[in-house]
Amino acid sequence: MTPQQRIRLARRHAGLSQAALGAAVGVQRSAVSHWEATQGKHPSMAHLRELALVTGVQFEWLATGRGGMGLSADTALDSVAAADAVLVDDPLELRLIQAFREAPMRARAPLVEVAEQLASVRTGRPVGDGKRAR
Repeated sequence: MTPQQRIRLARRHAGLSQAALGAAVGVQRSAVSHWEATQGKHPSMAHLRELALVTGVQFEWLATGRGGMGLSADTALDSVAAADAVLVDDPLELRLIQAFREAPMRARAPLVEVAEQLASVRTGRPVGDGKRAR
């Protein structure tokens, strides 16, 4: 099975249209169409990771064809989002994490930078280690 066929199978298994998958990953529908085309382009590793997360399939299977398509029980348990776990008990922190996760990939770094800037202004100290996610 080709990488393009695995992407299409994962998308269909998740019950998503090309447009819905593109929106979830942070790309246009046409990008998903290219990824699924017989002679199509390959997604970046970051997009491939998002594809696996969104569709609920094993990253290794999606990237290489090795292993099983579905998540094992252990992997599924390890994949519980921190925002859904008891570790996040502050309602505002939960809202912030959920908003970040729902944002398109291209908007995430600017969201973090805004939060860091606001925290820096409030405390008078730089926040973070100075490295920016890209």
